[in-house]
Amino acid sequence: MFTVDLLKGQGIPIKSRPGGIAIGAAAVAVPVIIAMAMLGIYLRNKIIISVQKQEIARWESEIGKLSELVKLQESFEKDKDVYSNCLSEVKSVIGRYAQWSPVLATVVENMPDSVTLSALEAKQRFIKKKVPQKDDSKKTTDVDVSVRTLRVSVCASPQAQNDEVVRDFQARLRSSAFLGPKLENITVSQEPSKIESKEVVIYRIDCIFKPGL
Repeated sequence: MFTVDLLKGQGIPIKSRPGGIAIGAAAVAVPVIIAMAMLGIYLRNKIIISVQKQEIARWESEIGKLSELVKLQESFEKDKDVYSNCLSEVKSVIGRYAQWSPVLATVVENMPDSVTLSALEAKQRFIKKKVPQKDDSKKTTDVDVSVRTLRVSVCASPQAQNDEVVRDFQARLRSSAFLGPKLENITVSQEPSKIESKEVVIYRIDCIFKPGL
């Protein structure tokens, strides 16, 4: 508000007061300070958000790499299972051959000179056997156990006295240090036959192994 001097035709300025100047300055400075503070907060938050976005992008990249590694690991595990199964089959086959080799060697070493080996045949059957349960040894359960039989067929001339020879062969197999402990029983049967129009006697010696061997 101005006071007008009618003689001079101009307004008389109001004397400035320190309190009024301070109030006016404060009225202008406070909004500016608040605005600057808000701008600082905004810029700070913007920087933080930018940094966090970069961190998120980095972690997403790391997660993507880990996902690929997990898939690769799963692939390795599948291949491992396949290879393990193959190795188990190979081990089983090699094991069977390794088990039969010394048996056949024992048979050949003890075979009499007066007979001729005509055939070898391996058989396998399964029987039920009671075994203790894993969680309770006082109880039993039935499991399938393999029983293997090796049939050794030899032929001899009917004129020769080979019954005693074959019985001796049977006894030597039973008392063999390697084969004897593995055998459950040995049976012998015979029948007449012809080989290239010649009369012969076929002796079939069944070596029955203990269950589970």
